[in-house]
Order: sequence, then C-alpha cells, then structure tokens
Amino acid sequence: MSDLPSAVLFCCTMNAIRSPMAEGILKYLKGTRIYVDSCGVREGELDGFAIASMDEMGLDITGHAPKTFHNLEDSSFDLIISLSPQAQHSAVEMTRHMACEVEFWNTLDPSIIEGNREARLEVYRQVRDQLMQRIQARFK
Repeated sequence: MSDLPSAVLFCCTMNAIRSPMAEGILKYLKGTRIYVDSCGVREGELDGFAIASMDEMGLDITGHAPKTFHNLEDSSFDLIISLSPQAQHSAVEMTRHMACEVEFWNTLDPSIIEGNREARLEVYRQVRDQLMQRIQARFK
C-alpha cells in the first residue's frame, strides 16, 4: 500500500506562478498515481516567465487555466500545500470541516523581483528548482 496521498492541491496567491509550477512538477513526477490540482486566492493570468522556466525542463504548463478556491471542480483533497501566507489562510478556512492535511511551504513570489529579463528568469528558475527538490523529498 502506498503512503502517497491520492489527491493534492497546491495553492498560492494568484494561481499564476508557484502553484501551477508545483502542479506541473508533481504531475510529471507521479503521473496519474496522484490527482493534482492548483488554485489561488485570487485568479491571475499564467505568467510568461513561469511558462519559460518550466519549458526549460521540458514541462509544458501553457494549458493551465488559473482558478480560485471558489471555482475548484473538486474539493476532496488528502493534502493541501499552500505556497503563500494568503493561500495558507484560505486553505485553513477551506479545511475547517474536512479531514485534510495542510502544509505551508512559504515560497518566494518571483514576480516581485525587478531587473532585466535574464535576472528575472533566474529567480523563476530558482523557485522552480526549490519546488522540484521539495516535491521530490515529500513525495518519494
């Protein structure tokens, strides 16, 4: 019997960078063995630097449609991993009456970094790589 959760939700502030990256990484690593989704506190627009940094790994997230907690198709998750303080608050509220584990992985929002294209992309790569390491360790 596997000790992997059967359904995981990643959440962040706008479902535009961190949570779509995490969703893409876990789907890549575990395929259909785990149902994976992501959402945000507010709905954003998928970030081009997020797309580019994931594409460098051979992962295509261009089909991701950002959504909020309120428009999730399913709310039955074994594990919710929040990647921002705002998302942590919403995850705790969502699970108040559910049997669901919530983990907080405070993750830098790379969109706040200024600089030229390469400098900004480097920060996205760092966030992507940190998520990859954390996900690999958590879902061995």
